[in-house]
Amino acid sequence: MRWQWPWAACIAIVAAFAIASAAMALALWRERRADRRDTSLKSYSLDDDLNTEYASALFHRWRIFGRIAASALTIALILSIALVARPSRIGAGREQASSRDIVLCLDVSGSTLPYDRQIIDTYLKLASTFQGERIGMSIFNSTSRTVFPLTDDYTLVTGQLKSAASILKGVQTQDDIDHMSDQDYQKVSDWLDGTQNKTNATSLIGDGLVSCAAMLPGFAYGGASSAASTGDTASGTARRRSASIVLATDNVASGQETYTLKQALDLASKASISVDAIYAGAKESLSDETTTALKTGIESHGGTFMSQADGSSIESLVRQIEQRHAARNERDAQSAVDDAPGWWILALAVCVLVWLVFAWRLRR
Repeated sequence: MRWQWPWAACIAIVAAFAIASAAMALALWRERRADRRDTSLKSYSLDDDLNTEYASALFHRWRIFGRIAASALTIALILSIALVARPSRIGAGREQASSRDIVLCLDVSGSTLPYDRQIIDTYLKLASTFQGERIGMSIFNSTSRTVFPLTDDYTLVTGQLKSAASILKGVQTQDDIDHMSDQDYQKVSDWLDGTQNKTNATSLIGDGLVSCAAMLPGFAYGGASSAASTGDTASGTARRRSASIVLATDNVASGQETYTLKQALDLASKASISVDAIYAGAKESLSDETTTALKTGIESHGGTFMSQADGSSIESLVRQIEQRHAARNERDAQSAVDDAPGWWILALAVCVLVWLVFAWRLRR
């Protein structure tokens, strides 16, 4: 709790004190003037007439009502002075907390599909903690398909992620696939529809990453070399929302790519899009040249490469990436000061209501 205009309260106190002093001075002047009246004149008093039990009870009640009304009016005055000073509080939310775009970019080729469900499950849990972040999801093999575009409609996000996790439940192991029913197989096939539209090609990493980056505002298509040489690309415009991609792949490509992984990372970097990667593949292939190339490319562009080599689960890896971005946003965050007159106004309204009721009773 803090006061935005404490000087206004000081002015109001001085004004209230001056008015009260003037009223007291006027009352004293009238009392002294009354004391100088001619004592030779005969005066009449109602004290004897009111000196009865019923009249005494009424007078006692009148005095209690008067004190309650005066007390309510005094408290209302104090509350009014406090409101003039504008009570406020530091907003619990952070301005930066709602300025991030996240795209889940999942390789759904045969070698990575069993690991994608764990990543989806983790983001399903994390989505319940997001406040204002926009989330999108794209899957790719030889071609890409947008599962859902950038949105902060978490009902839609949760529904889509739950559906994807349920569909991929049957492809986590070879034994699951062998015992899959025709109906479940059709669901998987329908979900992957649109990701295998090139013959003799699979897991085109660079093309898939570019498609994911295209979901984010400010991204420009083109060759990586030409994008780097032009000054009117996305980097020339200040990005109003931080943008990041979580790429899940084993970097085992087969076929002719339009963009190599390096070209795709160059384009994303030029558009101020950070790319983090999770190795989604067999642990036995962690030392392969393709995995090393993925790690080198991601880290050379300022991203984070994570794998299960240290024994961490995929859920732990995804959470580490989110914590890193949260820490970065925390450093850039600015707290907001919000007016907080709620309880003060309620108390003032109650005091005024009490004063009106008892003042009305006094008049009666």
